[in-house]
Amino acid sequence: MELESILIKLIAGFVGLWAMTRLLGKKEIAALTPFDFISAVMLGDLVGNTIYEKDTSVWMLIFTLAIWTVLSVTFEKITQRYQKLRKPLEGEPEILIRNGQIDLMRLRRNNLDFDQLRMMLRAKDTFSVSEVAYAIYETNGSLSILKKPQYEVVTREDINLNVQQTHMPQSLVEDGIIQLKGLRDLGKDEVWLHQQLQEKGFLDIKAVAYAEVNEKGELYVVTRM
Repeated sequence: MELESILIKLIAGFVGLWAMTRLLGKKEIAALTPFDFISAVMLGDLVGNTIYEKDTSVWMLIFTLAIWTVLSVTFEKITQRYQKLRKPLEGEPEILIRNGQIDLMRLRRNNLDFDQLRMMLRAKDTFSVSEVAYAIYETNGSLSILKKPQYEVVTREDINLNVQQTHMPQSLVEDGIIQLKGLRDLGKDEVWLHQQLQEKGFLDIKAVAYAEVNEKGELYVVTRM
């Protein structure tokens, strides 16, 4: 009976956490706010303790998940609707470098030192503080930077080259199987795909391990080994 109880609680916890994640929306780990991180830790602790506590029923686990979900959704809605509460509840971005000058007071206020600042800059492919015009410390702990004009990456438009339209790459064949969704997204059909493959010397679709139309509109094909 004890194993059955744990099994039922594990299933209920799994389904409940999945539903809660779907309800609250997807976020990358790097995009989590401090509240999101604390919430995840607390929720894991609550569910873990409830699952292995003999005197706690599965209904108590469901009740715990439901209450935490309501509180989390309410918090999200409040911060989205009332902008005046967003800053005190979630914090606000801090400008650590302004016009190329490091704000030492803000740096210390966020418990950062120069080694940590340089590490975050290197993560943005910037190896010298002198290259940075502005650096903003976001509420999720990431650093956004704007380089000085002389250190910015040159674009095609800057040197008067034709700007080509880009497209999302679409997978058309995987392990010899045609991906109909990719064809639909391109507005093409299987006849078109077979013609394109034949032009590249592939008469049998089974000989194709992978094929996609890249961002330039070109067909890229990998031969099945």
